Amino acid sequence: MILEGVEILKPIIFDVDTGIDDAMAMAYALNSPELEVLGFTTCFGNVPVVESTRNTLAVLEKLNRRIPVFEGADQTLVRGRKKKYPKHVHGEDGLGNTLQFEPTIKASQGNAVDFIIDQVKSRPHEITIIAVGPMTNIAMAIKKAPTIMSLVKEVVIMGGAVNVPGNVTPYAEANIISDPEAADQVFASGLPITLVGLDVTLQTYLLKSKLDDWRATGKESAKFLAEMTDYYMKAYENSHPGLGGCALHDPLAVGVAIDSSFVSTEWMNVKVVTEGEETGRTIGQKDGEPRIRVCTNVESDRFVKHFLERVI
Repeated sequence: MILEGVEILKPIIFDVDTGIDDAMAMAYALNSPELEVLGFTTCFGNVPVVESTRNTLAVLEKLNRRIPVFEGADQTLVRGRKKKYPKHVHGEDGLGNTLQFEPTIKASQGNAVDFIIDQVKSRPHEITIIAVGPMTNIAMAIKKAPTIMSLVKEVVIMGGAVNVPGNVTPYAEANIISDPEAADQVFASGLPITLVGLDVTLQTYLLKSKLDDWRATGKESAKFLAEMTDYYMKAYENSHPGLGGCALHDPLAVGVAIDSSFVSTEWMNVKVVTEGEETGRTIGQKDGEPRIRVCTNVESDRFVKHFLERVI
């Protein structure tokens, strides 16, 4: 029973490979009253998983928040795939070389996969998983406990490039190519998925001028986010001269979890190429099962305004 006047929060498991846009997405989620962040699960991706865990804890410490963090996958689902870490985008530390301290808070005991399974089983049909890195933890959870698929309310995934070119190769987006087999298995699982890919995230832009607004607040957390995002924007400038900012990839996945009306979607069956030159390519087809919601358009100005109102 829902009591009149009582706000019902959306419980979230947030799966991250914490680099710079993950950090912005974390701040956005934690400052959004609609969401109850139950815990963060970490994966390799922007950085190795040990550094992803450290970065997640560091961001939480800067935001003065205490949320459980569970370390997850340190390698791809199919063993032996080699991973190149994008230090030219996220810096040596994954946070734009801004990490001048070791976090005092520690990761929780246990692992990410078991945390996902336990939480979903304890709150059936309630939990939304936001995944903004490789999908290895989710694929491993499905493999270990396939019954959870019918118990998850929704999975919002930042990944893929269905109708646009990739950003790592001409075909592949970064999260998908990091573990294409995991992505393919998750898409084929029957989970209720909303795919927030480059089709829409590249339509969202955070302008460099906004970083001065963040610094002007005088908040230590705002300065921390501004400095790392400045590094990220410089990486963007190298590949997109004259852009004057960066896309809000991971934050848009959070925005969709908060308010799905930010985006328009189409139902598609999505498969991932796992071999050859086009490895990591996400192919969306209108026929075939299972189908997932693929974001095809975004109300960019409305979303960016919402993000800016919340993130600091």
